[in-house]
Amino acid sequence: MANIKSQIKRNRQNETRRVRNKAVRSELKTREKAVFAAVDAGEPTDEVLRLAQKRLDSAASKGVIHKNEAARRKSRLALKASAS
Repeated sequence: MANIKSQIKRNRQNETRRVRNKAVRSELKTREKAVFAAVDAGEPTDEVLRLAQKRLDSAASKGVIHKNEAARRKSRLALKASAS
C-alpha cells in the first residue's frame, strides 16, 4: 500500500478510470453482439450498426481503445452487415 500522498491519489484516480474503461469496453462488446445477432436473424442492421459505430468512435476519442482498432472493428461490422 502506498504511503505517499500523491501516490494514494494516483491509485484512486487509476481505479476510477479502470472501472469507467471496463464499462465502456463492455458496452462495445454488447453493441457488436447486437449487430451480429441482427445479421444472423436477418433483421435490418441500420440502427444497431450506427449505434455500434458511434460507441466505437466515442471509445476511441476517450482513449479506451486505439483509433485504428476502432476503425478496424467498424470496418468488420460494416462488412458483416452489408453481406446479409
